[in-house]
Amino acid sequence: MNEKEPSGYKDAALEAIRKADVEIGDLIRVTKKEEAYEGILIPRSEYGDEKYIVIKLKNGYNIGINLTSEMRIEKIGKGSKPAFAAPPPPEQNAKLPKVVIVSTGGTIASRVDYRTGGVRPALTASDLYSVVPELASIARIDAQILFGLFSENIGPHHWAEMAKAIAKQITEGADGVVIAHGTDTMGYTAAALSFALQNLPVPVIIVGSQRSADRPSSDAATNLIGAVTAAANAPFAEVVVAMHETSSDTSIVFHRGTKVRKCHSSKRDAFKSVNTTPIARIQNQEMTMLTEDYRKRDKARKLLLKPEFDEKVALIKFYPGMNPELIDWYVERNYRGLVLEGTGLGHISRQSFEPLQRAVGKRVIVAMTSQCIWGRVNMNVYNSGRDLLALGVIPLEDMLSETALVKLMWVLGQTADPKETMELLTTDVAREFSPRTLPEKTDIE
Repeated sequence: MNEKEPSGYKDAALEAIRKADVEIGDLIRVTKKEEAYEGILIPRSEYGDEKYIVIKLKNGYNIGINLTSEMRIEKIGKGSKPAFAAPPPPEQNAKLPKVVIVSTGGTIASRVDYRTGGVRPALTASDLYSVVPELASIARIDAQILFGLFSENIGPHHWAEMAKAIAKQITEGADGVVIAHGTDTMGYTAAALSFALQNLPVPVIIVGSQRSADRPSSDAATNLIGAVTAAANAPFAEVVVAMHETSSDTSIVFHRGTKVRKCHSSKRDAFKSVNTTPIARIQNQEMTMLTEDYRKRDKARKLLLKPEFDEKVALIKFYPGMNPELIDWYVERNYRGLVLEGTGLGHISRQSFEPLQRAVGKRVIVAMTSQCIWGRVNMNVYNSGRDLLALGVIPLEDMLSETALVKLMWVLGQTADPKETMELLTTDVAREFSPRTLPEKTDIE
């Protein structure tokens, strides 16, 4: 067995396997006292106890067998290492709309890595298309891979590349574009593309999954089918996030890219529209629009691409006891913008007022959002809020803090003029502001 082989075996287990001259994929018999087990030797987590080996039995179950001094391992058949092989893509129907699936990585494009027991990016966009053959009856699919990254590794320069890639596909005639993306920072990317892709003629659907495609409880296929259906046929032309509406597989909802947040770490219905309703729902293969306020699909419309982002922007979450020197730290490092995530209606401690005044004096744009999920900033209610307004802090109404961060990056990528920056930051560009906050159900269950 090769030292570099990512089998996950080490120490005593690795020595036992080498001594028996067996490799991953071989059919082996393990005998312990009066008991014998036959199965295929498979990789195991390198972070587990090294004193066991793992075999796959004929019935499909995997078992771990503890190493003992009397245990005997023998090869009874030569096998092949387990590997994923996607089936060939289904045939295309030339009469269907053209949808481009662009993969950037994430759980939807991942499989379990038996070496670590974790999940790793493994599937390309073509693989996704191949393992969900239902897509062939919905659209003509052109599957491409742009990145193979978990979403925590995606940043502003990736947003710019995504925007350019999407614009290219739309210019070349795509009827819709689907972006396969990790869920953890999907809200940031959705906001970024909402600002970078203006005057969209067709839908851009960002889709992910909470469970990898090779798990029985995976939501990958259902989400992808919903996303491609919307990209091909939806009446709207906006950037949206497509995910489960509930924990079951009954419906997919489409959240506006600037108003969506991941509200649960692992549930399949983790995403919620905040201070607004989702744009649409697909249930029983039928789409229902949930609002009349949306940009309509129009392939004759000319896309306006603005993919520039300035990374010298920080999001600062206020907390009791926060050191106000944190603000100075960013200013001293030439950050051009700060988004404050304040408490309640938009407050931070008075100890932070002086560094904020210094920041504004150095022409740093400082904006205020709220840590609360629902509701909006109103800095005119309390004296502390009014004082912050007098210092030059800009209230951002009901804009989500992650959307505010992305928007300020985008705004500073468009202009260096302070007056233009403030005007653009407070202008509703991609439905990031709601005109007013209405009473609504706010639980995330």
